[in-house]
Amino acid sequence: MKLAFDNSYARLFERMYARVSPTPVRSPTLLRVNRALAERLGVDAGALASAEGIAMLAGSAVPEGAEPIALAYAGHQFGSFVRQLGDGRAVLLGELVAPDGARHDLQLKGAGRTPFSRGGDGRAALGPVLREYLVSEAMAALGIPTTRALAAVATGELVHREEALPGAVLARVAASHLRVGTFEYFAAREDTEALRALTSHALARHYPGARPSAEPGGEALALLERVIEAQARLVARWMGVGFVHGVMNTDNTSIAGETIDYGPCAFLDTYDPSRTFSSIDRGGRYAFGNQPRIALWNLTRLAEALLPLLAADERDAVRLAEGALEGYVPRFEAAYGEVLRAKLGLSQVGGDDLLLARDLLQRMAAGHVDHTRLFRRLCESARTPDADAEAAALFDEPGAFLSWAEEWRRRLAEEPGTAEARAEAMSRANPAFIPRNHRVEEALLAAREGDLEPFETLHAVLARPFDDQPEHAHLAAPPGAEFQEEYRTFCGT
Repeated sequence: MKLAFDNSYARLFERMYARVSPTPVRSPTLLRVNRALAERLGVDAGALASAEGIAMLAGSAVPEGAEPIALAYAGHQFGSFVRQLGDGRAVLLGELVAPDGARHDLQLKGAGRTPFSRGGDGRAALGPVLREYLVSEAMAALGIPTTRALAAVATGELVHREEALPGAVLARVAASHLRVGTFEYFAAREDTEALRALTSHALARHYPGARPSAEPGGEALALLERVIEAQARLVARWMGVGFVHGVMNTDNTSIAGETIDYGPCAFLDTYDPSRTFSSIDRGGRYAFGNQPRIALWNLTRLAEALLPLLAADERDAVRLAEGALEGYVPRFEAAYGEVLRAKLGLSQVGGDDLLLARDLLQRMAAGHVDHTRLFRRLCESARTPDADAEAAALFDEPGAFLSWAEEWRRRLAEEPGTAEARAEAMSRANPAFIPRNHRVEEALLAAREGDLEPFETLHAVLARPFDDQPEHAHLAAPPGAEFQEEYRTFCGT
């Protein structure tokens, strides 16, 4: 196949990656192709579904114009620095230039061993591939910046984890695969030349509208400020839908401000800021409520990596970095305020809006309330107080909601517009459907048994998360308490 590749990263220093081709697989079978995304990329979806296209998506054939590489990066994993990580089971085929001029990485995840595999098999199991396909596309439908799934292919081979599992490859599309850990990799090696080239590349690729100062550290400071802004907005949106990334290591923190790497991710059912799902997060470092703070911690690691570029004098460099990092909290608060006001039907900024929203969240945590259901029911309560009883019924003590609703309505009285228009706007901010953990697991289990129908149904519903879809109402229902207490997610490696 011939695709519109223009591989700018592969033109940088060779030490920034390893040239490696995907490992061919035994018997590739197409599981799903994302036709809408293919069209946006200027790729013929029919060609992707052909024998030649499937061979490319599985890693058994390299398309014309591709320059397969595995990216080098380091990272802080659960707070501890690992000097070398890199793409251990993913191969970047190249950068596609879409008809609108936007540049997108096309990467095969699960494409075999690379020089960064560290003893791993370089493969991916079917379950994690379909999980990332399902959840990343759901996030895109929710309007949250994310990597995308172009296709999923079964390999016809087994991978060995705790048991033998069917293998698969995910064709993943991203604005880029540059991470905070990419910068840490070169900073740890004191490779200022590569660090400077990487900074210029990232700024031009992701933030072309930035106007860095002419000072020696202008580009590095401009990039740091843009990444801080992008991450603040991204995590605020995660919080709005109850998304728990699960493993917010610096090597999973995108410079482009996209959600990347959906290993042990999950979504809140009952609202609980301390909730974790990942089997390896035993201390709760990446709990739902910790995500804004961890984002700042990760951004601080990026600032440290950029210090050699910010200024010749270390004290001046630290001063510039700290000044940029001080902007994170107000940026996050502003972004999260936008998210919460939209969820509460508030179109104008009021001084006590965040207090009102956080009061509700605290009552939800105390009352063991389902996060998605409560906010969706608020849409009806915004339309008429007669619907308050249904929202209140979600609380252990209904009065906890009813007393809060009195304050909320006093605030709504200050808003312009009709109740109907407000409820309609809220229905576009409060999804009816999220990837409920138990429904995702059901779909993945069925897929392992060869039945893709539950996966396809769930995918189709999640493509329209803000529509009621009464015929699929069961997919919006939360699981029982026992499932919620016991549910754990796993990395996939």
